Amino acid sequence: MHMGRNVYILLALLSLYTGLATSADWNILHLIKKEGASLKNYCESWRMNVELNNIRDFKVVPQECADFIGKYMTSTQYKADSRRAVEECKLYIRTCCAFKDDGKDAWIFDIDDTLISTLPYFKKHNFGGLEDEYKEVKTYKAEIRRQLVNEGYRIWGIIGDQWSSFEGHPSAKRTFKLPNSLYYIS
Repeated sequence: MHMGRNVYILLALLSLYTGLATSADWNILHLIKKEGASLKNYCESWRMNVELNNIRDFKVVPQECADFIGKYMTSTQYKADSRRAVEECKLYIRTCCAFKDDGKDAWIFDIDDTLISTLPYFKKHNFGGLEDEYKEVKTYKAEIRRQLVNEGYRIWGIIGDQWSSFEGHPSAKRTFKLPNSLYYIS
């Protein structure tokens, strides 16, 4: 029994090592050729994994995907995805909360691409060719929420386009993520 488990562990470590050894040689064109996938498939998958928070800490959209991401961000699908998130938010707020009449009920809006769109900026710069510096904001946003809670506010929800809007404590009762594949703020 122990030998079987040891063989399993050895195989797992070997496959991990092989994956790490070949990652230095990784190239999207090799992947496309090997798997028969198209660049469009790769870029759509990249965009979806950004939204799922599986891909983190990227600085810019991969150059190969800038056109695909640009098309999505200016498409009716992007508008429909954003609209759906807002509709879910409205449904939640109508049914969730026992608001008090004391002025302490709060909802947090992440400003970038929630109330003010940066889409014109990225459109002008071809959806990802620029590398702007973004400071770490996760700690800052959590500190602001903590300050609000300490002042007696009840944070019912947060709607934003960056995962950093939701991370840290205290959190809201519910969060709503809007699509944004253009940049990542941690």
